Amino acid sequence: MNSAILPLVEQIDRVLLGKQQQIKLSLCCLMAGGHLLIEDVPGVGKTTLANSLAHSLGLSYQRVQFTSDMLPADLLGVSIFNQDSHEFTFHKGPVFSQVVLGDEINRASPKTQSALLEAMAEGQVSIDGETYTLPQPFFVIATQNPLEHSGTFELPDSQLDRFLMRVTLGYPSADAEKAMLNQVEQPTIAKVINSEQLSELKQQVNQVTAADAVLDYILRLVNETRSNSHYAHPLSPRASRALLAASKAWAFIEGRDYVLPEDVQAVIPAVCEHRLRGASSPQAQSLSEQLLHSVNPLG
Repeated sequence: MNSAILPLVEQIDRVLLGKQQQIKLSLCCLMAGGHLLIEDVPGVGKTTLANSLAHSLGLSYQRVQFTSDMLPADLLGVSIFNQDSHEFTFHKGPVFSQVVLGDEINRASPKTQSALLEAMAEGQVSIDGETYTLPQPFFVIATQNPLEHSGTFELPDSQLDRFLMRVTLGYPSADAEKAMLNQVEQPTIAKVINSEQLSELKQQVNQVTAADAVLDYILRLVNETRSNSHYAHPLSPRASRALLAASKAWAFIEGRDYVLPEDVQAVIPAVCEHRLRGASSPQAQSLSEQLLHSVNPLG
């Protein structure tokens, strides 16, 4: 593993025991410049993972608890009339942070969910005819409960597609849960890298190379979803770019400056599963695995 990434993984692993793969995928999403969706049942560590990531990176951080009565202004901010200056003054909302944790995003109404769309896609928000640039880096971590839980609203496909990766945590192993129960107190999270170091790491990720053979493999995977009627939601060009970006970041985390087909295979469930199934298709939890089995990496 890359020596710059290893301390981050080891520190978060002390808090979220037995979930090193999910920790690496989350860091992969950050290094690739995307946004992360964490989906699972309550109580398995979604918020813990998000908090640990934010504090380890030493970035400005806001946690937003999404509820059914939340309004877009609660997230973006609001203009308030200043009686002294006789002008409207914009008061920034929690979205103006480098790391934004949207906790239980699918408990909010679709109107509030969509308020994140421009921010995630463009790194800016438009309010009352004015455009405000968000701080960089800008990383959204959203958690959501399964749709069968009461009081949830499914994310529309357009919103799902804005998340570069989606990870699920699952229940811990018996050994990991026993170690958690034996912990006298929660391990503290210290800043491991700063924003300048993070920017340098992301620049190194951009320099990771992918040979034509790897690009052809990605294109074969994407085209398989478009030509096979088994996939109701084919992968878009945005998805193919996301798959390449995540593969480069994974290769970097593994300590290489070039992409292997194994890197593509490692990230494709997190990058493509939520895109393949769509918001209205809760079945097919293994569509990405079926896709991998149907396409030969050697052509």
